[in-house]
Amino acid sequence: MTLSRDSILDAVRERPDHYDRKRLARRLGVKGDDRRTLRQTLRELVDDGALVYTPEKTYRIADALPGVMVVNVVHIDEDGDMWADPERELKGGVQRSILIRDTVDGKRGGKRDDGGALGIGHRALVRIKEREDGTAVGMVMKRLGAGAQTHMGVLHKTDKGWRIQPVSKKARHDYGVDHVPDTLEDGAIVMFRSTRKNRGQLRLAEVRETIGNIKEARSASLISLHENDIPLGFPPAAIEQAEQATMPKVGEIGHEDLRHLPLLTIDPVDAKDFDDAILAEPDDDPKNPGGWSVWVAIADVAAFVTPGSPLDKAAWEKGNSVYLPDRVEPMLPHELSSDLCSLRPDEDRASMLVRMTFDSGGNKQSHKFHRGIIRSRARLTYRQAQDAFEGQNGPESQDVLGELSNLYSCYKALRNARAQREPLEIELPERRVKVDEAGDVVDISVRDRFDAHKLVEEFMVQANVAAAEALAMPKSGKAVRTLMRFHDNPERQRVSDLSEFLPALDLKFSAGERITPARFNKLLRQAEDKDLTETVGMAVLRTQAQAIYSAERMGHFGLNLTHYAHFTSPIRRYSDLVVHRALIKQFKLGEGGTTREEESRLSETAEHISTTERRAMVAERDAVDRYIAAYLQDRVGATFKARITGVTKFGLFVTLAETGADGLIPISSLGREYFALDERTKSVIGTESGATFKFGREVEVKLKEATPVTGGLIFDMVSKGEPGKPPKGGRASGGNRSGKKGGRGAKHKRRRKG
Repeated sequence: MTLSRDSILDAVRERPDHYDRKRLARRLGVKGDDRRTLRQTLRELVDDGALVYTPEKTYRIADALPGVMVVNVVHIDEDGDMWADPERELKGGVQRSILIRDTVDGKRGGKRDDGGALGIGHRALVRIKEREDGTAVGMVMKRLGAGAQTHMGVLHKTDKGWRIQPVSKKARHDYGVDHVPDTLEDGAIVMFRSTRKNRGQLRLAEVRETIGNIKEARSASLISLHENDIPLGFPPAAIEQAEQATMPKVGEIGHEDLRHLPLLTIDPVDAKDFDDAILAEPDDDPKNPGGWSVWVAIADVAAFVTPGSPLDKAAWEKGNSVYLPDRVEPMLPHELSSDLCSLRPDEDRASMLVRMTFDSGGNKQSHKFHRGIIRSRARLTYRQAQDAFEGQNGPESQDVLGELSNLYSCYKALRNARAQREPLEIELPERRVKVDEAGDVVDISVRDRFDAHKLVEEFMVQANVAAAEALAMPKSGKAVRTLMRFHDNPERQRVSDLSEFLPALDLKFSAGERITPARFNKLLRQAEDKDLTETVGMAVLRTQAQAIYSAERMGHFGLNLTHYAHFTSPIRRYSDLVVHRALIKQFKLGEGGTTREEESRLSETAEHISTTERRAMVAERDAVDRYIAAYLQDRVGATFKARITGVTKFGLFVTLAETGADGLIPISSLGREYFALDERTKSVIGTESGATFKFGREVEVKLKEATPVTGGLIFDMVSKGEPGKPPKGGRASGGNRSGKKGGRGAKHKRRRKG
């Protein structure tokens, strides 16, 4: 039998939890050196999430299909059955076709919610059920419109005619265009569709829509938003609703008068909205000596965005705000996000609040939720608050020094409790890209990290915990279902890979012991002593699961918490609005609570906003990449200090120390010999010289190519490989020789985990 990923998966699917590696080798007829290939492929399948490696050292197929997912209808078979493909990649790249049904066990053929039939090219949200024969059946919950049929590119006029350069890094070639409207100019950003025709070796496409021009200011953000299907703007009905919104009065829809509370907002210097305000005071309860009373006030978005309204539908569709270097695509219109829901100082604002009491050690003793009208007393930046904490009082903090002193004293108690809890502490530098009005990058800097930041973050974490606990385990009454923020434990195979890699850095980490954030933190402290903070921090980050929203599961591994929900940012996250409504219902805080319809679709909402969160992260990263590529395109040929942050069979990913920019060194450019990938040590090794390039190493690189349209950066390695021994057996799989096919196209790939 031919050894491949599919043959391994087919064998395990036949007898799950039966095969260990030796049995599987016998089943597949693998002998000799092919056993090493089998071992490596199994590791990749587990790492990718396609297989699960059990404590009994056997393998089984991972549950690759979520309960609710978005699919694209792609085929109708001879029996008239409709089939769809998942819109986003499943775990491990597993390919599954979904049989579409009105109901899982009902009629044939899908129908959309307005009665019209689905067809090829349509998208739908479906609920998944697997039959005993292994067929995945999708019950149509909602039609989402036509599937993605077009791509984005930049139109260029060349000596050989019009060409479209796709904006995606994954694109491997340009397209030709036979017919270009006279209104289009060189540099036009267009949506195009392949015609499936060729002119010689050149593939042809047709222009479907014009988005803008690459020469215009801030085009990088425009490309990133469109490429990732981020909804732009708002429907007229939503805008009209926002424009007609007014601030509720005390008692009008359940708000008590809390304007006497001396709350403060502390935000970044460039913040456009202020959705949280905080207050800490010594607790006057004699039974809690040295304790603290803490208030966290959050904008009451539920007072303006009611379930099922035009604003609610628009916010649900967006899922979250998207923050790019030069603009914000908000979840709510600016009439709310920057005005009525922004807790500006000295103005009445509707708010959801939680009052928490902590003992002298910073441990939460109780919490109670309120809904009220507040009046923030002052607005400070993180820098201004930090200066006040350090005794350098400015005019902005002069009138609130007492409040700031209490906040900082309370934070020190909470910090002690946090240290006892030991959440995961990965401190990696965060870069800030500053763009001027012309759309040019004027500065790339590392964001400051003050105690003021950590103070606000810890207050928000505690408020989020209180919300989750209040809804999941109320002291009286029935728990109200809502959305929890779920962060699963790391997959054991990823931890095992980390433990195999660390000895190369003279560090040890046993994968056999119970995995906790505290154990990771101990490793990170050891790395700091060896000046390997970033290297090991990135490696630990890549072992972590991706946090999601869930209506069923709870627990947050990274924060080391059993209960956690998002409560503190309803201006920019739909999840928080859902939690606010649940709190309003649970504690009878007036109008705008959760409806039965909203509760019935919690799983759908969880899947949807987990997806919108991921697409926002990709759009934000892509925009930064494009701006940095534009910033560096005049420095082609220059050398930079960098660190190897990824090792693959097709090349090395590096991150520049100066800007934080990421780029690729194709493996074909490392030398005239073949380089083999060593998964265990995360390095590539010359099969003749033994020259080694290892994950985490600091190197010097030369910029070879910068492509602002895609955000791609290609480098040449300047540093020599570290001395080492050639791998046994000489040339190994995954290697590449300079000038040999295999390095091409790799420059369009990027690999990120986290």
